[in-house]
Amino acid sequence: MTQTKLPELDALQRIIELGADWLESRVACNVSLRNGSSLPVHLISLGNPSPDVPAVGYFGGVHGLERIGTEVVIAYLQSLVMRLQWDSTLHKQLESVRLIFMPIVNPGGMALGTRANPNGVDLMRNAPVEARDPVPFLVGGQRLSAGLPWYRGAKSKPMEIENQAVCEVVQNELLNRKFSLSVDCHSGFGARDRLWFPFAHKRAPIAHLAEMHALKNIFIQSNSHHRYIIEPQSLQYLAHGDLWDYLYLQSLTQTERIFLPLTLEMGSWLWVKKNPRQLFSRHGIFNPLIEHRQQRVLRQHQLLLDFLSRAACGHPLWLPSHETRAQHHAQALQDWY
Repeated sequence: MTQTKLPELDALQRIIELGADWLESRVACNVSLRNGSSLPVHLISLGNPSPDVPAVGYFGGVHGLERIGTEVVIAYLQSLVMRLQWDSTLHKQLESVRLIFMPIVNPGGMALGTRANPNGVDLMRNAPVEARDPVPFLVGGQRLSAGLPWYRGAKSKPMEIENQAVCEVVQNELLNRKFSLSVDCHSGFGARDRLWFPFAHKRAPIAHLAEMHALKNIFIQSNSHHRYIIEPQSLQYLAHGDLWDYLYLQSLTQTERIFLPLTLEMGSWLWVKKNPRQLFSRHGIFNPLIEHRQQRVLRQHQLLLDFLSRAACGHPLWLPSHETRAQHHAQALQDWY
């Protein structure tokens, strides 16, 4: 059997070993490659396992070409592991929150250098959710052929094993709590960094629009010089099969609980503008290739990922009350719809 090496997977395994005293780790699933080898999808968790505390999920590598998403999540996990060796404040914080990491959801696609998984399926078009309005040709998801991009998979088949693993983790680690957040790190959309929230399959606002607006407010108040555009994905385009739409809809079956999923779309056009030669590399279209720019990107997003863990810990202090919820909802409609 041929062994497939993946530098990001090696880096993740070193962090797991380094943080063995604080981390819990297991393989959520194994992904088979065409050469007969397989690669693991790791789940790493730390913090308080009690379902009474809030949780945050950090996901990356859903699209194999977008390695920078995985690297951002791994960099944050490594920072936490290093701080746990000396930071008593972090230890105290982790008594009040659960942190879940799946940094390489699609190791097969990453090893192959493809957006899709080894079956040719785009994992972010693979969930059983149909768009209510017309979607862009191909980009919005298609069932014509795995040889074309944005392939959804055959309608008669279940979700791909990687997506099944993500769903199992979200159901068991996030949706079983009164409050949870998630962020899925991607690249490749425009020259600005965007934070998207559902929906992608329709233009209607989500049930927790007021809560999302309140989260946006505290982020802006705490980070006045941020560069993110925070918006519903539907403002840009609609798509079939969005995984986070599917999981958010699942969360609504338990009305007393709140799940706020975010997608970070890092603007890769800016990297290409500064280094046009990247246009001649499929990897370069989606990732910063010059080392100092990669380091800058990794530093830049650590603030966001750390903010989410703190926001989860303090959610009773900023979630809209019964009296203020209508005001947040009305302002959100004005801002976004």
